[in-house]
Amino acid sequence: MGQKINPTGFRLETLDTNPQWQSAWYANSRKYSLYLMEDKKIRDFIQKKFNSAGIVALNILRSTKKVKIVIIVARPGLVIGRGGKELEGLKKDLEKIAASSLGKTAIELQVEEFKHPDLSAKLVAEKIAYQLAKRMPYRRVVLAAMDKSMAEGAKGVKITLGGRINGAEISRREKFSLGQVPLSTIRTRIDYHETPSLTRSGFIGVKVYLCLG
Repeated sequence: MGQKINPTGFRLETLDTNPQWQSAWYANSRKYSLYLMEDKKIRDFIQKKFNSAGIVALNILRSTKKVKIVIIVARPGLVIGRGGKELEGLKKDLEKIAASSLGKTAIELQVEEFKHPDLSAKLVAEKIAYQLAKRMPYRRVVLAAMDKSMAEGAKGVKITLGGRINGAEISRREKFSLGQVPLSTIRTRIDYHETPSLTRSGFIGVKVYLCLG
């Protein structure tokens, strides 16, 4: 039986160039579950509210009485809004979420632009899932996504689809790869994301691996 591990978790804290923890804080046994659930509520709320902005990552850093949230996004203008109006509204909403579980907590927001959306496994996977839900030809969708990522500078791309692909009666798995994606090499920067696509025939799982060198 194959032994599988998440490529991101496999490489945490190995090199400065590799992904770091998306939540950075310490808590005792009494507060750990509260912080964990609050992080999930914050992520779900921001992802749902700014789904069209192309959110790449949400980094949450906690201190004693302050929570700093770094939003890495492809289209920061949608998050900031005209004159920072959207950002102020988001801050008030997040303060209400934090107050409901941990009491009054100061929220600090920081928005960073991600200039190469085709080098984000999350954005590539979400785009493929959206196009599959719109009943576009899966081969054309996957090959176009791979070509764009390679053109942006990726060293390799691997995409896996699983489910009733193209409305088939029997579910199957199809793999597409371009370039080199060494999953067993810890020093290699691998960006990974998986997401479901709800089609008329049921869910199709989309997994994207990007080798960034």
